[in-house]
Formats: sequence, structure tokens, C-alpha cells
Amino acid sequence: MFEGVVLKLQHFMTIPPGQHKLPPLPYPYDALEPIISSTLLQIHHDRHHKAYVDGLNKAELETAKSRQSKDFSLIKHWERELAFHGSGHILHSIYWTIMAPRGMGGQPGRRTQNLIANYFGSFPAFKEQFSAAAVDVEASGWAILVWNSSWRRLEILTAEKHQDLTQWGSIPILVLDVWEHAYYLDYQNRRKDYVDAWWQLVNWYEVERRLLLAMGGLTPLTLNNF
Repeated sequence: MFEGVVLKLQHFMTIPPGQHKLPPLPYPYDALEPIISSTLLQIHHDRHHKAYVDGLNKAELETAKSRQSKDFSLIKHWERELAFHGSGHILHSIYWTIMAPRGMGGQPGRRTQNLIANYFGSFPAFKEQFSAAAVDVEASGWAILVWNSSWRRLEILTAEKHQDLTQWGSIPILVLDVWEHAYYLDYQNRRKDYVDAWWQLVNWYEVERRLLLAMGGLTPLTLNNF
């Protein structure tokens, strides 16, 4: 079903500088309870994610001004802002889509299962490594299952903040936010409890779709793309 989507020529709409928008959640605020409370989800999406969108837009507009004026004295700062806020916007957008209410996320798809087994040895081995990576991210960051287009296989990476420790050419297909704002209101300092409970929310239908799109070089930010 999804293979046919990948084979079609798809194109993203070009986003002009400073015109990024906060994507709506694909479910109500209370849809992920009791794993993630409605209060936490609303704050996380409406305030934290929006701050990354706003920061990205500002950074793009400021770099555009630099090009126009030929004054690049602050380019180091604005390039850092582009990386930080842009990565935060992308990862959060994916994070919302790869979660679903408990009992509605299905099971790992055929391609996902096969590629996980081929590289990690088994699904339990993958899950154990991913969870351990998420728990051990230093300070704030992410655990990320990526399709690496250079290696032509899956890999688990972590990101401190949003943008550090990446491998170029990697496309995120399953992401777990372990910044404190993603869990502290519900779990306080018990990050491991949050990580363990989060697996009940994974939308494996969307992970399979993202894997197949990633193999074609595509990274949609919403459920409605492609």
C-alpha cells in the first residue's frame, strides 16, 4: 500500500523565509492520556513547539537581512539559531505524528520489522537499545530511529538539544522527546517511567509510512503530506 506512494513523484511546497507554521496536533489534547496528560500536551505543543517555529522564522528573516545588507557580522549566531530552532521544529512535528491513542497504533509494519531484525537482530533488542539511549541522553535531547540513506539501513541516534550528534543523510522516522518539558509535569524526574510508558503510544502505521518515504528521500512533517 505505502510502496505505491513512494514510487510516485512527490514535491514539498517551498516555504518562503520566515513563513513556517505550527502544525496542528493530529488528535485532541486528551487523546494520549493517561500516558501524556492533556495539560502537558497542550503546553508542549502550543508553547514549546511554537517557540521553535517562531525562533526559526526569526533566524531565517535575519539571515535574509544579512544577505541584503551584506553585513554578516552576526552570521555565526543566526546559523546556530537556524540549526537549533529548525531541528526543534522538524523533530517536534514528527513526534506528534508517530504517536496515537493507546490501542490505535497497530504493530510494526512488514518493512519496519524486517529492517529492524536485519540490523538490530530482533525487535526486543532494538527496543531495549532505543529505550536505553533515550534514558541516557545527556541533559535535554532526543532518541531517534533514522533511515541513513548513505548506509541504506536503520540506525539509532541521540541528539543533545535538537541538532547535535547527527549523521548527515539520516532521516528521522521514529523520535522520542526527552527534554524535561516533554514529561516532567507528569513524571517529574522519572524519565525511565516516561520512556517505558511511551511505547504504548507509538503509531506503527505512521512509522512504516515514514520509513518507506525516507527510503525515497522524503521527510513529511504532518500526517497529510504524501
